[in-house]
Amino acid sequence: MYEPAPGPRPGTEPGPGPGPGDATEVFVDHRELLFSLVYNMLGSVTDTEDVLQETWLSWTARHETSDAERIESPRAYLVRIAVNKALSRRADISRRRETYVGTWLPEPLVSTADTPPPDDGTADRAERAESVSMAMLVVLETLSPLERAVFILHEVFGYAHTETARILGRSPAAVRQLAHRARAHVQARRPRHRPDPLLHRRVTERFLDAVFGGDLAALMRLLAPDVTLWADGGGKSPAAGPHPVHGRDNVARLLISRASHREGLEIVYRQVNGDPAAMLFSGDTPFAVMVLDLAPGGERISDIYNVANPDKLPPAERES
Repeated sequence: MYEPAPGPRPGTEPGPGPGPGDATEVFVDHRELLFSLVYNMLGSVTDTEDVLQETWLSWTARHETSDAERIESPRAYLVRIAVNKALSRRADISRRRETYVGTWLPEPLVSTADTPPPDDGTADRAERAESVSMAMLVVLETLSPLERAVFILHEVFGYAHTETARILGRSPAAVRQLAHRARAHVQARRPRHRPDPLLHRRVTERFLDAVFGGDLAALMRLLAPDVTLWADGGGKSPAAGPHPVHGRDNVARLLISRASHREGLEIVYRQVNGDPAAMLFSGDTPFAVMVLDLAPGGERISDIYNVANPDKLPPAERES
């Protein structure tokens, strides 16, 4: 489904292990990679930061031990620790999901950039925009934790199955089986496509103009017949209902009705998980993050992801 970015795979480069004095520098150098890996596994910024803190503590403790074995590849060591701590954290997230009110969506990553960052060809950024898109993360939530870890390590970041097996403490044969199941599952539910960013932005603007302008006919033209509205309020926001809403007519009328009762919201366009999207503000307070997924080969909206749980909204400035 995905082709790894060119260049050496993370964790394969030999090198001397760092001494205690430069352990911090080594960790900081790898933090972006670790964040991407763990966030893709968990779909939660808060939990990702917690896992990175635990990884840092394990890393520094390792260098405070005078008789510890030499670390030949700091990157491989850090990735192994972070991935396995993320797998342990999945159990906590699953327990929280059991009592979560309404639809659960991943915690959005918001940036102020107008377009996705260019591909710089490094392994750390391999297919990164697609891997963390809201639509992809929703699909990844349907995998088992091990399937998800294998998919991310192999399909996204380009690890060989033998490397993945070492990271996870599994046999290469078991990892290949996990990879096959995960790839088939994702391909069946997430066709490989990525809309042009400018088209995506235009459709997002037209969509919000229609919703807040009360133009039902224009909104109906933008929505695919089988569109789904996913709204995550965590039981704390009136902007989200308890269940996903399916079908163009139902979604359009619900959006128009809700918008008519929400005066004074300001729309600020942002990048969310690598896609053009929007944040809605009530005064200086973030009200919701809205991300659209477009159907392959056209301008129709297939899915609408509305994150309104205040615990998942980042502190952000309104200014563009």
